[in-house]
Amino acid sequence: MNRSEDTLDPWRWWALTVISVATLMVVLDASVINIALPHAQADLDVSDANRQWAVTAYALTFGGLLLLGGRVVDFAGRKRVFLVGLVGFAAASMVAGVAPNGATLFAGRALQGVFAALLAPAALSLIAVTFTDARERAKAFGVYGALQGAGGAVGLIVGGLLTEYTSWRWCLFVNTPIALAVALAALPTLKESRAEGTRRYDVPGALLVTTGLVAVVWGVTHAAEAGWNTPATWLLLATGILLLAAFVLVEQRTAHPLLPLRVVLDRDRGGAFLASLLIGAGMFGLMLFLTYYLQVNLGYQPLRAGLAFLPFSAGIIAAATFGAPLVTRLGPKTLMTAGTAVTLAGTLVLTPLRPTEGYLTIVLPAMILTGLGLGAFFVALPNTALAGISPSDTGVASAMIGTTQQVGGAVGPALLNTLYVSALAGFLADRTGAVTRAVRLDGYVHGYRVAFLASAALFALALAATGLLIRSRRTHTAAS
Repeated sequence: MNRSEDTLDPWRWWALTVISVATLMVVLDASVINIALPHAQADLDVSDANRQWAVTAYALTFGGLLLLGGRVVDFAGRKRVFLVGLVGFAAASMVAGVAPNGATLFAGRALQGVFAALLAPAALSLIAVTFTDARERAKAFGVYGALQGAGGAVGLIVGGLLTEYTSWRWCLFVNTPIALAVALAALPTLKESRAEGTRRYDVPGALLVTTGLVAVVWGVTHAAEAGWNTPATWLLLATGILLLAAFVLVEQRTAHPLLPLRVVLDRDRGGAFLASLLIGAGMFGLMLFLTYYLQVNLGYQPLRAGLAFLPFSAGIIAAATFGAPLVTRLGPKTLMTAGTAVTLAGTLVLTPLRPTEGYLTIVLPAMILTGLGLGAFFVALPNTALAGISPSDTGVASAMIGTTQQVGGAVGPALLNTLYVSALAGFLADRTGAVTRAVRLDGYVHGYRVAFLASAALFALALAATGLLIRSRRTHTAAS
């Protein structure tokens, strides 16, 4: 049946522009803070043990509330939630930008994550309902995917420019005028829509999983400050585990679960989500310490540090682009396993790191390898995560891909930073006399090596998950 042009939304391409800018802003915010973090830490006198909260606070609320955000978007109104998300993100960015201390910065970042958990699913949902022609919808989703892939690279460069030529605070302030301008542009271009049915939200489930993850990360962070053998550390870890266990019980019993357990109990899908979680943990931790190595040890200015990451982003984009046809030819399991193995190899390349040199000979090859490996993994992941899924579970399974990556991005840096702080403290404790700058740089590299080995261990676990748990070797078609 031919569709008349008159039945298509005349504002649809303008709507895509508005949605794309909002999407790019959210993607940028996850990477832009990495380049600014060394300067923010020094300015706000944040300890090494607590600095990772600037990354994990955002990832925790974003990942923990993403599934709930998707439900709210569908039933509260997609345009309405999109606008609320934009205004809230603008306000949260101002709170983080004017922060007089680390606690306020972390709170602002957490609030950004809350509104990002509304914005991200709203943007994706609005594209789906705005573009009713199948061919145009494919183009629109292609634009969305390209922004997701390129956003990380752009964020590193933007973060470098703003930090070097203005202040690290502008990495946060810049979101406010952009978000408000997009909100104003959205008013005439986007149409309201919502799903039919009873509005039932699993708020207890969302609170349990988010607070549980916060307690676990807090416990790991406390271990960096006070050690693993303190009562407070184990109390926080035990509390987090109990809250996460309570989340599983709630999901088993509630009529409208945030995460139907059947989605993750499927062996192939569960293996894919576990691998995604571990990959996210290793990747975010790797990025954090490479940032500090480039700026602190090698003395790179923020812009140069951002540009130094371009081979990493280029590797992801190239592998995702050229690897897409291989998914159907080789099967998603083969590509995920191979990509994870290459990522592991690239991470191990970093172990002979030297205190004041080594970008071209060590860091650059490692970035290229890890970028290529991660790109291959990411392009194949949805094919396994969504294979054979029932239509009623497609949305939650799709959201779980982002959720696992964000949750991994919260737990990974916290764990690796704790190991780094302990390794650095042990290194300096073994040195007698005055601690010179050269000795301290040696200590930093010793800590980085420990963190990189821990990141490699996470990638090795992801390799085991893909190799042992995932059985499917061919691309399946989702149920329709």
